[in-house]
Amino acid sequence: MARVPINVDEKKPNIRERVQALGNLPAFLKEVYQTSPSLTIGNILLRLLRSAIPISILYIGKLIIDEVIMLSAAKSLDLNYLYLMIGAEFGLMIISDLLARGIALTDSLLGDLFANRTSIKLMKHAVSLDLAQFEDATFYDKLERARQQTNGRTALLSQILAQGQDAITMGLLLIGLVTFNPLLIVLLLISVVPSFIGELYFNAKSYSLQRGWTPQRRELDYYRFIGASDETAKEVKLFGLSDFIIERFSNLSNRYFKENKKLSIEKASWGSLLVAIGTFGYFSAYSIIIIETVKGIVSIGSLIFLAGSFRQLKALLESILGRFTSISQGALYLNDLFEFYQIEPQIVSPKHSKTFPNPIHEGFRFENVGFKYPNSDKWSNRNLNFTLKVGEKLALVGENGSGKTTLVKLLARLYDPDEGRILLDGHDLKAYNLTELREHIGVIFQDFQKFQFTAGDNIAVGDIDSREEPSELQRAAQQSLADTVIEKLPLKYEQPLGRRFAKGIELSGGEWQKVALARAYLREADVLILDEPTAALDARAEYEVFRRFAELTKGKTAILISHRFSTVRMADRILVLDKGQLLEIGTHEELLEQKGRYAELFYLQAQGYK
Repeated sequence: MARVPINVDEKKPNIRERVQALGNLPAFLKEVYQTSPSLTIGNILLRLLRSAIPISILYIGKLIIDEVIMLSAAKSLDLNYLYLMIGAEFGLMIISDLLARGIALTDSLLGDLFANRTSIKLMKHAVSLDLAQFEDATFYDKLERARQQTNGRTALLSQILAQGQDAITMGLLLIGLVTFNPLLIVLLLISVVPSFIGELYFNAKSYSLQRGWTPQRRELDYYRFIGASDETAKEVKLFGLSDFIIERFSNLSNRYFKENKKLSIEKASWGSLLVAIGTFGYFSAYSIIIIETVKGIVSIGSLIFLAGSFRQLKALLESILGRFTSISQGALYLNDLFEFYQIEPQIVSPKHSKTFPNPIHEGFRFENVGFKYPNSDKWSNRNLNFTLKVGEKLALVGENGSGKTTLVKLLARLYDPDEGRILLDGHDLKAYNLTELREHIGVIFQDFQKFQFTAGDNIAVGDIDSREEPSELQRAAQQSLADTVIEKLPLKYEQPLGRRFAKGIELSGGEWQKVALARAYLREADVLILDEPTAALDARAEYEVFRRFAELTKGKTAILISHRFSTVRMADRILVLDKGQLLEIGTHEELLEQKGRYAELFYLQAQGYK
C-alpha cells in the first residue's frame, strides 16, 4: 500500500479562526431544533430552571448559618424559621436532582435522534455525488472526517446548552460577589484565565494532529479490517500475511502514539504551572473574604455565601472557558461536516431535462468519445465512434485494461466524456433526466456487491420497489437460475446471505453470480449490460447463462463483456477494444475473415481449449 506522508505540522487554527468557526453553530443548532423541536425546547426550559438553583441554595445556606448564630445567642428559641429554611434547602436539592435527570434524559434522546438524522443526511448526500468523487483519496478523507461528526457532535450539543445554563448561573453569582468586593472579580480571572489560554493552545495543536493524520487513520482502519475479516482470512492464512499486516499496523500506530505522547507530556507540564497560578488567585480571594469576616464587616453566613459563590464561580468560569475551547474545537470539526455537504455532483440532470424515450427509436451513438479518470493523464477511452442499435446485442472484447468497463460506465452516465459526446435518439445523453436514464439501464458489473441481506433483498436491489412482490423476485430468480440456489437454502428467500450476521449462509462465487444476474432480470430495463458477471462460472454454465440471457432479452438492447469467445459469438456484433480505442467491429464471421486482433485472440483461446 502506498505510504502517505504525514503532515503533523499542518497550520494550527488561531483565535480568530476559532471565533470564525463559531459561525457554524447557528446552522448546527438549527439542525438540532429540526431534529425534535419539542425535545429542544424542553431541554432549554429545564436548564433555565436549574440555572437558578445554585445561588438559591447558597443564599438559603447563609440564612441558616446566620439564624443558627442568632438563636445560639438568644434567650428564647423559635425554630420555625430555621425549619422553614432547612425544608426549603431540602426541596431545592430534590428539584435540582430531578431537573438534572430531566436534562440528562432529553440530552440523550436528542443526541441519539440527531446522530441518526445526521447519518441519514450524510448517506443521502453521499449517494447523490459522482462515482469519480468516490475514487479520489482527498474526497475519502473529507468523507471520513464527516462520518466522525455524525456521532461525535452529540457531546457538542450538550456543551452548547450547558454553556448557556452556566452563563446564567454565573451572572446571578457575580451580582453578589461584585456587591461585596469588586477586587474578587480580578482574582477570579487570575485563577482561571491562564489555564484557559493553555487549554486553547493545546486543543489547537490536538486538532491539527487529528486532522493531519486523517489518511493514516484510514490506513489503520484498513489494516484492522484485513487483519481480522472473513473476506481476507483465506489469503492472510495461506500467504502468511498476519505478521506483515501486524507489523504495518504497529509501525503506523506507534508513530501516532509518539506524536500524541509528545503533545500530551507538553500539555501536562505547562498545565501544572498554569494551575499553580490559578490556585494562587483562588486562595488570595479566599483570604480577603476571611479577613473581612474577622473584622466584622460581614457575617459568618455571608462568609459561607461568598466563599461558596467564589468557589462555584471559579468552577463555572473554568467550565465555561474550558467548554469554549471544546465548543470552538467542535465548531472547527463541524467545518468537516458542512464542507462535505457543500461538495456538489458534476453529473446532474439539466434544468429542463428530456424524458427518456419509451421505446428507444434510434439507439446510442458514440461520437469521438474520449475519457480520462480524474488525476490521470492516461486516456481510458479515446476516439470511440460506433452505434449501438435498438434491440442489438453488442459484445465488447479486449484485454484487461482496454476500457470495456469504462465504456459501459459512460453509457450509464456514471461518468461524462472528457471529449466527444454520446447520443440517444439523436440527443446528447446529458440532456436526459439522470434518474430516468439509470432506471432504464440495468448493469451487473464483474465486481458486483455481495450484500449481507436476505436472498430476496439481494435480488430486490435490482429494483427495490419490487421488494414486496414475491412473484417478481421469483420470476427474476428463475430467469437467472438463482432459484436452484435459493431452493436449497433453509429459509429460502428470507435466508440471510454472508457470514457477517447471525444465521447467515455464504454462497459460492458462481451462486452469488446467479443471484446478481437476477437483479438485472428484475429491473426489466430497456438496456441491459453484463460486465463479466459470470467469471466464476465454468464455460458450460456461462454459455447456458448467456444463452438464456439472449432468449429472455429479445427485442432489448444489450451489451455483453466476456473473455470467453464461445459466449461472445452469440452477440449480433462484436466490438474489439485496444488501449481504450476501437480496433475492430463486426459480426463473429466478419471479424474472423478480417484476420485481425479478434481472430488472433479467438484462435489463441481455441488452441488453449484443445
